[in-house]
Amino acid sequence: MKQFAEVGELRLESGTTLPGVRIAYETWGRPNVARSNGVLICHALTGDAHVIGPAGPGQPTPGWWDGLTRYLDPADWFIVAANVLGGCQGTTGPSTEAPDGRAWGSRFPALTVRDQVAAEALLTDALGIDRWAAVIGGSMGGMRALEWPLLYPDRVGTAIVLAATPAASAEQIAWCAPQLAAITSDPDWQNGDYYGTGRAPTAGLGIARRIAHITYRSEYELATRFGRTRQAPDDPRFAVESYLDHHAAKLVNRFDPGSYVTLTRAMNTHDITRGRGDLAHVLGGLKSRLVVAAVDSDRLYLPAQSRAITTAHPPAGPLHVITSPYGHDGFLIELDQVGKLITSQLRI
Repeated sequence: MKQFAEVGELRLESGTTLPGVRIAYETWGRPNVARSNGVLICHALTGDAHVIGPAGPGQPTPGWWDGLTRYLDPADWFIVAANVLGGCQGTTGPSTEAPDGRAWGSRFPALTVRDQVAAEALLTDALGIDRWAAVIGGSMGGMRALEWPLLYPDRVGTAIVLAATPAASAEQIAWCAPQLAAITSDPDWQNGDYYGTGRAPTAGLGIARRIAHITYRSEYELATRFGRTRQAPDDPRFAVESYLDHHAAKLVNRFDPGSYVTLTRAMNTHDITRGRGDLAHVLGGLKSRLVVAAVDSDRLYLPAQSRAITTAHPPAGPLHVITSPYGHDGFLIELDQVGKLITSQLRI
């Protein structure tokens, strides 16, 4: 069940103070007596706190990692997932009310991944957790899982980073650029102040999702699954076009374009070396165990970029490789491989 924590104001990296921050979260299991069994799950770009369970009131979709409890037993672990700062599923973001009662809209401040981790730390305090046994995340969630032990070195036992990199690369930022342009060029964007107007840049969001989804899957999967097949004899679209249309429509029905822009821009800031030194120096100061996994067919977050982490920090090696034909989304789809990796690394 979704819960909410009012965690107060948050000082952002930009120097701006964000007041009245609220974080939506879900939990499974209970803390043990020592409160040493907490596991924080960090979701990817369009995910939320609903990791496990069916769709229902306030939950438009089933859990995005449903089945995880086959590997993380709530009888043993206190599992927590929070909707990220800037999101649209209950946590403070562009669509939520500012102190003046109007939606933040264009006034919502720019965020970094470090700001998002700082917000999760406020939730951690509110839950009375001194130290997470593990912080686990993939893609954008992997960015936060990697930042957690750097920002809070005494509060993380093990960081498990899936399908992520030490910094957003030029190509990854480039893939984001047309997605952002699609939304902000939509006439209904209204400079980000479309809330309450009855119009929203959903066409732009749909285009952004189509672009992104191509990067989430492998060329091999698209070729073998769709090839050059037409959707239907009387339909001019190819089947792969219909597939992208389907995923665009699904996202438009559950996600806020303003959050998509805010979170994408935050992902572009990801760079664990920013202001800290080179990669080996930054990771050399880790107190937490670091576990890194890549998907062998990932063409968005390349395995070589994940390997750069383990090369710079040998105690994290070797790089774990998830074998999958699906591309980047393999970290979500190959639950058996990922689940076994997680359970093999957890320590209370």
